[in-house]
Amino acid sequence: MAIIYDLCIVYYNSRGDSVMGFNERITEDIVRKHFEKDIQGSKVRYLIEEQKSKKEKIDKYLKNASKKGAKRGYPDFIISNDYDPDFIIVIECKADITKHQSQTLDRYSEYAVDGALLYASYLSKEFDVLAIGVSGEDEQELKVSHYLYLKGKDQPIPFAGGKLLSVDNYYDAYIKSDAKLKQDLDELLDYSKELNVQLHTMKIPEKDRALLLSGILIALEDKSFRDGYIRYEPQDLTQALVDAVFRELRKSNINPTKLDNLKVQFDFIRTHTTLSTKEDELKNLITNINDKIKNFIKTHKYYDVLGQLYIEFLRYANSDKGLGIVLTPRHITELFTDLACVNKDSVVYDNCAGTGGFLVSALKKMIEDARHDNAKERNIKENQIVGVEYQAHIFALACSNMYIHQDGKSNIYNGDCFDSEIIKEVKEKFRPNIGFLNPPYQVDKKRDKEELDFVLNNLETLQQGGTCVAIVPMQCALAQKGKKYELKQLLLQKHTLEAVLSMPDELFYDSNVGVVTCIMIFTAHKPHPENKETYFGYYKDDGFVIVKNKGRIDEYNKWESIKSEWVRSCINRKEITGFSVNKVIGPEDEWCAELHMETDYSKLNNTYFERTILNYVSFLFQNKLIDQASKEPFNKIQIPLDKNNWIYFGLKELFEISGTKTTPLDELKKIGPGKYPYITTQSTNNGACGFYDMYTEKGNVLTIDSAVSGYCSYQPLNFSASDHVEKLKPNFEMNPYIALFLVTVINLEQYRYNYGIKCSQTRLRKARIKLPSKGAEPDYDFMEMYIKSLPYSSSILMSQPTAC
Repeated sequence: MAIIYDLCIVYYNSRGDSVMGFNERITEDIVRKHFEKDIQGSKVRYLIEEQKSKKEKIDKYLKNASKKGAKRGYPDFIISNDYDPDFIIVIECKADITKHQSQTLDRYSEYAVDGALLYASYLSKEFDVLAIGVSGEDEQELKVSHYLYLKGKDQPIPFAGGKLLSVDNYYDAYIKSDAKLKQDLDELLDYSKELNVQLHTMKIPEKDRALLLSGILIALEDKSFRDGYIRYEPQDLTQALVDAVFRELRKSNINPTKLDNLKVQFDFIRTHTTLSTKEDELKNLITNINDKIKNFIKTHKYYDVLGQLYIEFLRYANSDKGLGIVLTPRHITELFTDLACVNKDSVVYDNCAGTGGFLVSALKKMIEDARHDNAKERNIKENQIVGVEYQAHIFALACSNMYIHQDGKSNIYNGDCFDSEIIKEVKEKFRPNIGFLNPPYQVDKKRDKEELDFVLNNLETLQQGGTCVAIVPMQCALAQKGKKYELKQLLLQKHTLEAVLSMPDELFYDSNVGVVTCIMIFTAHKPHPENKETYFGYYKDDGFVIVKNKGRIDEYNKWESIKSEWVRSCINRKEITGFSVNKVIGPEDEWCAELHMETDYSKLNNTYFERTILNYVSFLFQNKLIDQASKEPFNKIQIPLDKNNWIYFGLKELFEISGTKTTPLDELKKIGPGKYPYITTQSTNNGACGFYDMYTEKGNVLTIDSAVSGYCSYQPLNFSASDHVEKLKPNFEMNPYIALFLVTVINLEQYRYNYGIKCSQTRLRKARIKLPSKGAEPDYDFMEMYIKSLPYSSSILMSQPTAC
């Protein structure tokens, strides 16, 4: 039974209580009027359909999408457009805001968001779908949620805030979203592999592939070439392409000398045999680049496509040195702009410009900050981006890159950044206040300039108080003698070292370069104060992982949140245990977080010690040094790991630190198998790589790998060793239980060491570890009893040291 009072309907339930009714038609009417009014002012032709679709593809995927399990289902609204038919919007409405979204998102017929996501999941097999759930009957209190379901993906992504926007705004947000960029980039990189194979088949030299690509992209800006290239014969087409490139470059006000230099670089296109003689080879290449790369550039403005593709070409080249450059990954070039606080008034200078990756990222940041001020944008493009590149073919790429991204005058110099005339012109004409660089890494120590020479050169060109951000090999930061040390002295005499950030070990994986790097940040022309604290950050985990056939990528979308924390910590100089530290330094010090930070002992728990014991017992059992392994502890008394009374002890106080005699493996093989382990730098099997009938070292000591990661292990037996194995001989009475306790604590320090920072005897003598104490001495009794209380510790008794 229902009684109508004006516009309100009151229902009575079985108990006779009245409940307010909800009218979903009201919600639908609000949504309908919003979008009908909205699309009238749009330049794009949108189609709004209700409850069904006339489009065959949409209907095909909705036929099994019923919310209640019936064969066919339809959302309340479907919005599509002719401009981008791969993108559609589906909207599901509920009048009752309590029926907006369930916690599980799978109550499709009851909740607005759940229903929209159901339809989107079916449609995402063919389309990128924006799913919108709308609830409420009052336009002012409407509840709106958005999820983006990209084609082929299993999960939707929260999107676009909590109110209804215009269709144009939705499309703009979708096309510029990180998720869409990642999807399009995956497709671009897939194509880059095909493109590289195609260019190889066409016998285009590696160093010319990116140049050919950039030339085609520039030529496609020329309307007459774009409209007519399909009609040319091969030889005429190559000439027409080169002519189009230079018509476009001339429009950009590039000076005649620079234009002549570019012409030399692009001229190979005109004379290359395959390009100029093979029917349709170049035409098909142009068509594919127009479809797959040109459209990407239009969609994702200020993305360094040429740099990204150049990195892809590097990955498949025989040698990166053959191509002559190592490019900085895009996420790091963007990190630079945040660390330097780049804004619309910045003037950015890169004296080692490469393909222009830093300049493109800076340009993007500056244009965003200009907020559609056309005059300011024009000035940014024409006067606030400056670079120098020495290599002619890379210079051509940089000019092409800036042309593609700015449509303005390109201030890229082809020359030596140490040329006094270039330095003078950049300083006086542009007055840069931000400097970025990734200098050429020194290969020939006698002939090549040091990386820090380029940093000094960049700083020299900046205005007083300007910021220089450079990424350099870690060896530049560690140097304590020689030319690098002298350059560290000079840097601090003239400029202020604000921060040094240790970068991920495999940062340049895609360029086939294994160098460990750090970022240095300087304030220009202000000598480093004597008591100034420099910020050191352990920025080793950027969230990127290596994926087969994709390289090193942000597979799990961690980078944005990590970057925010990195930038916030650096700008605010936040000290975080195990992550960052502020420290007064001089040129004689090693400039890296690893060697200055406090270790985070709060994470040390039973699990760490149990893992050490299990690894050790596994080594004993695997090598038949014990007959059986038991999970039982030595005793069943539980001992808490209370770290409140722990204090620091220097390793040199506890041990005599020395090297081991290096024994070649070939020599041991001649001697033959035996009972003495051969200890190497490996981090498995307790460091042992075989057993032989010879030893050079006494057992009951700790060994540490000084080549790679600083891995520590306990050696109960006499042994021989490979090179880079250091020895810690105890100054106290050590047994296996105490040894395994110490091994666990020392291995907590492994983060300090890598290919760039060796765990040398010198560093070991400076190292400190925290240990349980009894007064001012280590509490060895506690260490022994604690290890005995843990699983597998009963098996340690079966193998006592035989070497003392």
